[in-house]
Amino acid sequence: MYCDGASSGNPGDSGIGVVIDLTGEGVNHNDKENICQISEYIGIATNNVAEYTALIKGLERARALEIESIEIFMDSELLVRQISGIYRVKHENLIPLWTRVMSLLKEFSHYSVAHVPREKNAVADSLARRAVAHKKAKRW
Repeated sequence: MYCDGASSGNPGDSGIGVVIDLTGEGVNHNDKENICQISEYIGIATNNVAEYTALIKGLERARALEIESIEIFMDSELLVRQISGIYRVKHENLIPLWTRVMSLLKEFSHYSVAHVPREKNAVADSLARRAVAHKKAKRW
């Protein structure tokens, strides 16, 4: 699963993007039936809140799809380190989100979380940015 959050301003209009590959082949294959995508506007939020929200929505969808084991890829080094226990979560707005993520992860038989460069997370990034752009376009 690849996930990303985007915020136009910090805080600002925010969106999430998630790509779940049901085949394990990676998100660049052409089998659209086995790719689950989420692109959603989440309102005004910080970038970190958007990142956590994307992860939560992706994990919830993965469980709904009855996925038991999951590999998570994110371009937010902060979140990866917080989830891995390298960094403590200090900001009070992020603590409930981190707690929800950790609770959801316990529902999987196995999980891993890895940091990837932004260019390796391009599809999720595009979905998140598209959600923000779509909301902004509706205002005009």
